[in-house]
Amino acid sequence: MGAALAMLNRLASTVVLDRLGLRKPVERGVYQATKGGFTAAGAAGRAFTSARKLAAPQRPKPSGDPGLFDLTPTEDQAMIRETVAEFAAERLRPAAIEADARCAAPATVLRTIADMGVTLVGVPEALGGVGDERSAVTNVLVAEAMAHGDMGLAVACLAPSAVSTALVLWGDAEQQATYLPSFVGDNVPAAALVVQEPHALFDPFSLRTKAYRTPSGFVLDGVKSMVPRAAEAELFVVAADVDGRGPALFIVESRSSGMSVESDPGMGLRAAGMGKLRLDQVTVPATALLGGGKAEVYAECVRLARIGWCALAVGTAQAVLDYVIPYVNSREAFGEPISHRQGVAFKVADIGIELEGMRLLTYRAAARAEQGKPYAREAGLARRLCAEQGMRIGNDGVQLLGGHGFVKEHPVERWYRDLRAVGLAEGIVLV
Repeated sequence: MGAALAMLNRLASTVVLDRLGLRKPVERGVYQATKGGFTAAGAAGRAFTSARKLAAPQRPKPSGDPGLFDLTPTEDQAMIRETVAEFAAERLRPAAIEADARCAAPATVLRTIADMGVTLVGVPEALGGVGDERSAVTNVLVAEAMAHGDMGLAVACLAPSAVSTALVLWGDAEQQATYLPSFVGDNVPAAALVVQEPHALFDPFSLRTKAYRTPSGFVLDGVKSMVPRAAEAELFVVAADVDGRGPALFIVESRSSGMSVESDPGMGLRAAGMGKLRLDQVTVPATALLGGGKAEVYAECVRLARIGWCALAVGTAQAVLDYVIPYVNSREAFGEPISHRQGVAFKVADIGIELEGMRLLTYRAAARAEQGKPYAREAGLARRLCAEQGMRIGNDGVQLLGGHGFVKEHPVERWYRDLRAVGLAEGIVLV
C-alpha cells in the first residue's frame, strides 16, 4: 500500500496545483533535438558522490507465490494503473503531436512524472524507495498505461527508472550509495539504459562496442543508438563486449571524457528524443562494471527490457483498438456504418483477440520474473507475439481508417510508427 499511496499523493499534489494555476511553469532548458538536430559533448552531468556507506547492496525480495495462475492486479496495482492512466490521458496524449514533431518531450511532462515518483517503485525503503519486493508486474502496468497515452513520451518518462532498476537489481553497495540517492530525490537525473547499436541484424549478445581492461579499469569504444533523451542524459548504463569474452554492463557518467551525443530521430518514438552515443576511448574505473560482469546479469537485463517493450506494445495496441471502434461505428459508407461490413468487423475483432494474447503473455512473464522463477521462455514468447502482432495491429488500425489513417490529423499513423520499434529495440526500458 505504501507504493500506491506515495505515487497517488505525489500525483495529486502536482495535478491539483496545475489545475488551480498555482504552479509556476518549470522549464529545465530548451531541448536541442529539433529538426536541425544536435551534436554535443554530452550533458553537463552532476557529480555523483556517495552520501553514505552501505554494508551490503539492498535487493528487493521476490514477491510471494499465491500458488494459483491468477494475473489479476492487486488493489494497490490497480490504483497505480488507474492513476497513471489518468495522467497519460490528461498530459501525454495532448502533448504527443507536438512532441513527435519536435523530437523532444515537454519539460513540464518530464517534471510531472518525476514528481509522481515512478523511479521510487522497486527501490527498497532502505535506499529511499517505497517497496521491498520485486515490482516487475507493477512496472509493466505503469508502462502499459503510459503507452496508452503515447509510446514515445512513455519511453522518455520511463528511461530514468530503467537505470535505477538496474542499480537496484545488480549494483553493489558502493554503486547504490553513489547513484541511487539521486533517483529518489526531488531532482531525478535524465538517464538511459543503452544496448542498441546502429547496424543491421543487431544481436544484443554480439556487440561491436568494446570494453578493454586497463590497470585502473576499462576503456570503452563504440557507437550506441536509440538513446532516449540523449542530449540531456547525465548517466548511462552501457552494454559493451569485455575483451571479446562477452557482453557486460557499465555505468558511465555523461561528463566522462571522450563521450559525445548526436541527434538520431527515427521513424517512430520521436518524442523520446532519440540520439546516438559515441564512445571514443572513454575511460571508466573498475567500479563502473555492473553486476560483476556476469553473463547471467546481462541476459536478465535483455529479458526484462523485452518484457518492458511488450508492455509498451500492449498499451499502444489498446490505444489503437479504443480509437478504431468508435471510428468504424460512426464512419458511414453507402448509407450505413462501415462496421456493418464483415471485412471491417472481423479485422476489429482480430485486433481485440490478439491484444488479449499479448497482454496475457506479458503479464505472465512479468509475474514469473517478479516471483524469482525462470522466465526466459515466457519472455521470448511475449516478445515474439508482441513484435509481430503489435506491428500488425498498427497496420490494421491505419487500414481501418482508410485515407484518414495516413494523415497526422489522426494519431493512428504515429502509433503504427511507434509499434514497429517493438521488434527491434533492445534495452532502454526495464521492468
